[in-house]
Amino acid sequence: MATLYGISNCNTVKKAKDWLQENNIAFQFHDYRKQGLSAELLASLEETVGWEKLLNKQSTSWRKLSDEQKGNISKQTALEFMLETPTLIKRPVLDTGDKMIVGFKAENYQKEL
Repeated sequence: MATLYGISNCNTVKKAKDWLQENNIAFQFHDYRKQGLSAELLASLEETVGWEKLLNKQSTSWRKLSDEQKGNISKQTALEFMLETPTLIKRPVLDTGDKMIVGFKAENYQKEL
């Protein structure tokens, strides 16, 4: 069964959930705010797709970081920031077991799934 990671009040996550349900793809939802984000889970996601792809530089949380924090971003600091503030992770992340898809675009889900 696939796992969809994100936060429940994110519109993009809602669109992904709707798409998966409409296409009869079984999934469980993991809400970073309710179920938490462990260092192990974050490390697993990062190992599969890379921290640069996970880091959401379009988010409000990213804009709240200081210019110094943004300017000195590295794998280590990015992971620390994401662990502390999970809304820095691009949403949603879909783990099918075979592949990991970051973000949601219906045409991409259609092609990949």
